[in-house]
Order: sequence, then C-alpha cells, then structure tokens
Amino acid sequence: MRSITGSCHCGGITFEFRLPEPGPMIAARECGCTFCRTHGGTWTSHPEGTLTGRAREPERVNRYRFGHGTADFYICRACGGVPFVVSKVDGQDRAVVNVNTFTNVSPDEVAISSTDFEGEGVEDRLARRSRNWIGRVDILP
Repeated sequence: MRSITGSCHCGGITFEFRLPEPGPMIAARECGCTFCRTHGGTWTSHPEGTLTGRAREPERVNRYRFGHGTADFYICRACGGVPFVVSKVDGQDRAVVNVNTFTNVSPDEVAISSTDFEGEGVEDRLARRSRNWIGRVDILP
C-alpha cells in the first residue's frame, strides 16, 4: 500500500488516498472538460484504493455539480482548490483525487495522459466510475 496525502491550497480540505500499488509511477488522467481545465483537474484513482477526506470547517466546502449532475466536486470556499470528486454509483460512493493537490508525491512520479469524456452518456459514465474510481470512500466532517 502507498499512502498519498493531499489538500486544497489552504488546507481546509485534506485527504489520504491509500493506493494498493506501491510502484514508483502513478497513472493520472488530465480531463478535457472546461471545469477541469479551469481548475487544474488531473485525476487518479484505483478501484481497490481507499479515500478518507476531511473538511476542517465543513461549512467552507462547496459541493459543485454540473453537466449530468452525477458527481460532487469538493471545492474549498477559502482558496478554490478542488482536491477530490465523489460520485454515488449503485448506492456506493466512488471517488477520484486531484494529483495537483498531492502533498507527499513528487510531480515526476505522476504519468499524465489526456482524456475527454464529452458525449459520454450517464449510464456509460457511471459504469466507468464503478470500474475505475476509488472503491472505498469515507468523507469525514
């Protein structure tokens, strides 16, 4: 297991992502949607991984939904950082984490590829998240 920590810029939203693969490189996807391009959304996940997210002051967290409205982007109201995204798929929370918010990983340990999910329907999107996103998610106040 590899423990990866991250946070928004001011530390108001933090997380620990436990990646079951300790390897030196972390695969990440640079999303091509306008929101992710604007906010630096470059995401990684693992279906057997775990995510524990925390908000120092829950009232300072904005959960933003757009497009199909199937995912909550956790945005810090103080600094605007977006450390992770959570989606409910078949009654279970799934998540991705933003590699640009990692606090204990060097950028040269991240292998980034570009993706574009424009035109993907809701059923296909949720099925992809079920297969690929972090499978155990716990968001604490």
